[in-house]
Amino acid sequence: EDFEGWNGKLGKGKKGKKTLGEKLKGSEVRGRVNGHHQENDMENLSLFEIVKLGKSATQSVVDDWIESYKTDRDPALLELINFFIHCSGCKGVCVSEMFRHMQNSEIIRKMTEEFDEDSGDYPLAMAGPVWKKFKLSLCEFIAVLVRQCQYSIIYDEYMMDMVISLLTGLSDSQVRAFRHTSTLAAMKLMTALVNVALNLSINLDNTQRQYETERNKSIGKRANERLELLLQKRKELQENQDEIENMMNAIFKGVFIHRYRDVIAEIRVVCIEEIGMWMKMYSEAFLNDSYLKYVGWTMYDKQGEVRLKCLTALQGLYYSRELNVRLELFTSRFKDRIVSMTLDKEYDVAVQAIKLLTLALQSNDEVLTAEDCESVYHLVYSAHRPVAVAAGEFLYKKLFSHHGPEDEGRPRRGRQCLNANLIRTTVLFFLESELHEHGAYLVDSLWDCASELLKDWESMISLLLDEPYPGEEALTDAQEAALIEIMLCAVRQTCECHPPTGRGPGKRVLTAKEKKTQLDDRTKITEMFAVALPLLLAKYSVDPEKVTNLLQFPQYFDLEIYTTGRLEKHLDALLRQVRDVVEKHTDKDVLEACSMTFHALCNEDFTIYNRVDIVRSQILDEQIDKFHRLLEDVLQEGEEPDEDDAYQVLSTLKRITAFHNAHDLTKWDLFTSNYKLLNSGLQNGDMPEQIVAHALQCTHYVILWHLAKVSEGSASKDDMVLLRRQVRAFCLMCQRYLNSISTVVKEQAFTILCDALLIFSYQIVASGRETLEPLVFSPDASLQSELLNFILDHVFVDQDEDSSADDEANKIEALHRCRNLLAAFCKLIIYNVVEMKTGADIFKQYMRYYNDYGDIIKETMSKARQIDKIQCAKTLILSLQQLFNEMLSDLGCNFDRSTSAFCGIKELARRFSLTFGLDQLKTREAIAMLHKDGIEFAFKEPSPQGEGGPPLNLAFLDILSEFSSKLLRQDKKTVHLYLERFMTFQMALQRDDCWLPLISYRNSLQTGADDDTLSVISGMSSRSSARSRRSKPPAASKRKLPEGTCESSCSSSDVSVWVNHEQSGPHTPVMMSSPHIVSTVLRDAKKLRPEQGYMGVYSMSNEMQHTPLQQPRRGSGLMEDDEEPIVEDVMMSSEERLDDLNEGMDFDTMDIDLPPSKNRRERSELKPDYFDPASIMDDSVSILSSIYLFIHSLIHFIIIN
Repeated sequence: EDFEGWNGKLGKGKKGKKTLGEKLKGSEVRGRVNGHHQENDMENLSLFEIVKLGKSATQSVVDDWIESYKTDRDPALLELINFFIHCSGCKGVCVSEMFRHMQNSEIIRKMTEEFDEDSGDYPLAMAGPVWKKFKLSLCEFIAVLVRQCQYSIIYDEYMMDMVISLLTGLSDSQVRAFRHTSTLAAMKLMTALVNVALNLSINLDNTQRQYETERNKSIGKRANERLELLLQKRKELQENQDEIENMMNAIFKGVFIHRYRDVIAEIRVVCIEEIGMWMKMYSEAFLNDSYLKYVGWTMYDKQGEVRLKCLTALQGLYYSRELNVRLELFTSRFKDRIVSMTLDKEYDVAVQAIKLLTLALQSNDEVLTAEDCESVYHLVYSAHRPVAVAAGEFLYKKLFSHHGPEDEGRPRRGRQCLNANLIRTTVLFFLESELHEHGAYLVDSLWDCASELLKDWESMISLLLDEPYPGEEALTDAQEAALIEIMLCAVRQTCECHPPTGRGPGKRVLTAKEKKTQLDDRTKITEMFAVALPLLLAKYSVDPEKVTNLLQFPQYFDLEIYTTGRLEKHLDALLRQVRDVVEKHTDKDVLEACSMTFHALCNEDFTIYNRVDIVRSQILDEQIDKFHRLLEDVLQEGEEPDEDDAYQVLSTLKRITAFHNAHDLTKWDLFTSNYKLLNSGLQNGDMPEQIVAHALQCTHYVILWHLAKVSEGSASKDDMVLLRRQVRAFCLMCQRYLNSISTVVKEQAFTILCDALLIFSYQIVASGRETLEPLVFSPDASLQSELLNFILDHVFVDQDEDSSADDEANKIEALHRCRNLLAAFCKLIIYNVVEMKTGADIFKQYMRYYNDYGDIIKETMSKARQIDKIQCAKTLILSLQQLFNEMLSDLGCNFDRSTSAFCGIKELARRFSLTFGLDQLKTREAIAMLHKDGIEFAFKEPSPQGEGGPPLNLAFLDILSEFSSKLLRQDKKTVHLYLERFMTFQMALQRDDCWLPLISYRNSLQTGADDDTLSVISGMSSRSSARSRRSKPPAASKRKLPEGTCESSCSSSDVSVWVNHEQSGPHTPVMMSSPHIVSTVLRDAKKLRPEQGYMGVYSMSNEMQHTPLQQPRRGSGLMEDDEEPIVEDVMMSSEERLDDLNEGMDFDTMDIDLPPSKNRRERSELKPDYFDPASIMDDSVSILSSIYLFIHSLIHFIIIN
């Protein structure tokens, strides 16, 4: 508090050290030497560069500046002004002449003019550790500067006035860099001043208290001199406080009021973050409604990061109980907004909103209504784990953290302990939420805050097994089932140590401490449930739901404990109970749980294996012998089995099938018995559908286990032959059952048949398993057709529009089954088990059934394209042709192209076009083949009106035009020439409405292809003079096109690959070579010498051109010599960028038609030879060129014919 002494120290300076003012002498601004920084000479660096490097301590940098300010304040202040300007990324310098004669606004205007706007980057917006550290250094510099100047310099009415005025002016600039940097600096300056004001307030209170104490003394003991000193000190402190308040008001009103609603989110974030600091640091001055309202209003911001900063700022206030009292009005006003933010689309915002409500709940339990709490409760079931965990903590604080006086005397264990009561509360909450299948989510949400409660399995077991005390309410049946499910989920979470499926990234690497905890918990679980599980199974053996959950506990046991803990008798009791359950139940889930229990216990690594294996073998022997006896009786009678016999066969078959899923039963030869059963069902047609369905499933398991045995390499040749016969016989059996009258049987047979075909496809020999090649089974054409017809008859059908609740549930279940059937067949397509063209009937349903199956069909198209682009394109066009033929059969040949049917086909074609992505080079051959097939289809059928009329399918060209945008420019011309091969002279002159599809399709091919043609006649345009002005080499300017251009055209060299491929019929004649040069640029075009002619680059030998290619090879691209065209579209300017765009592109992206690029920077990288004259031609030249093109095409057509 010795201000005079402090001021004296500041005025003396440091001996032997050069002050900052002395460093400035002889130059206006410290900065660079010889145009570059000298890092070894810190004296030659500017203040900005020193702070940026961060090599010097901020304290010493500030001390040096203060010394220079004491010596000569104008140069020091000039250096500080330039520091803020340079921090904004401005290269301009404010010199002393400007500082003396110009206002701040004029200086800012001058700096704005010198600002480099080529790049939008500036220090605060740049990425990387250097600039991140710079931001921290800048904030620290401002804080230390104010702290070191707080006793003298900030009150000199010069330095602070200049800095605040400068920052206020910069914060109002239209240049984002100035505005962002100055706002950050001003807010940090304000925070530092708030700290100074807080210290002054404390000193003022202390001084006032000392003065009151001294004045209250008796006259004899009172020291008048001390009273005068205290009065003087209080007056100085009050004056200083008034000055600080004026400074803060200037910053708040000049910067914060305008910038907290700035258009840039980062600036708004800075303002809200700092005002939160002010309210927390100096609550007496700032924690009132006048300042809180800004935070409340900003909670409605559109940017998530701003809303997030509002919540974190408020959390610092709500955390303190003393500050909470002052937030009552704010809470009542903005509580609804905070509650609604728990459902924010930004998960981070939702998490912080829930945490803020939790803090508010701790201070006042009644601040939230029951409706507010319920809106947070259901978030414990959120798929986003941080949101769920935050909601779990809120739930725990609200329901479990309050203990009354009556809880003090509760026992520590048993059903009357405190945890037992909390477990009851958890069960009640779980039941009231009506989301019973999400028990794992509830446990995971509470795990971080209530793991001790959820691990209290002793209390849970006590609640289930112990009798209730007198006056205690027993658990209901639903509560017991819920408690068992919660207990199972807690055990699973303990042993697996990762969140449930759908929440979180999955398994993670555990630390050593976590692994030890996991082992200890697993041991505790085994010791506890090894004793309790048999008792629980005995009590609830008749309840399928409870038994299913209880039978899953052994999967998490440490089986070694049965031996080391001498718990064999409890193991025997468990096996007896499981055997009992197998005999009592026929429910699929229960039987599969029993099967998995034996699978978990039958581990050959433990000594209990023999004990468990004996019981398992006894159960299976009994069931299989029973099945054989019952089957013989049923087959010998030759009549339809009665209900009792059918029930016995079905229940036994269910048990065998459930065990066969997890256990190898091949030694019992179940294939023969099941095959007889299935064959009898086909011959007599009287077998119950459930028996047939389970027999199909069991036979499928038999074959899979046999395959697993053969794949190990230990099987003999006879085993291989036997399995091959079984596979073919079983597939034939499934095919025959596709025509069953039972829907259940048909769907089961279809699903199993698709799985079998996929498993025994050619891919079975992959990964070095060539020995399994005899097992490969490929479906013939009739089987493929039957599978496809099954999908069309059972999947793509319209459901009845009935809105009752039961029917709605049935519709959802039926849709789920249909999706599984469609997915099973689509897997056959993408793995080449069936021919890809069978997918045409699937793809054509894409638009009609988009809501139900759109995702499956879209993924199938994507996978099919990865397998074979050309074949996939042919399949897509085939699907459109099928729809077109169906439309013709329904509407006739004189249909209206505005009908919904035709528009639907065209929209489907547009969707198909989008799936090819942006990279035209990758899909070049596929798109070309698609147009070829489409053109052939359009001219395939003659006109129904006789000669002179349009072909029957001519309207298909209107649909085909949707794919024209995917053609490269040179390919458009090639396709156009191929189209002309099917046209007559009269067709080219027709302008009637019936010929509009042909006209529109030709126009779609000529849009962009004309540019290439015009490059041939560029000498006729005014561009020749422009080219000469661009330093075109003389040899190139005088070059003339040689004769025989059509033989030298690169674009036609490989066109024969797809034009001549599969030519048949009079409508697909051999295509002539292109008569014009295609304007293209090779990869190494920049390396060409000027004397190399254009034709020299692209010329090909006649032998190469006239060599017919029998079949297009995948991998040899269509028109490979033209792989690098000049691409007009700005989206196609970078091949690397295209790969990135295409890689992450979804199928259903919008079709964006970009105008021709006017980007001269891209064009300037090319040689003048390769300029496209059409892009800068005037209208008159364009019209003349179009006339020339038409005449040229007409003459060419006459010559050919």
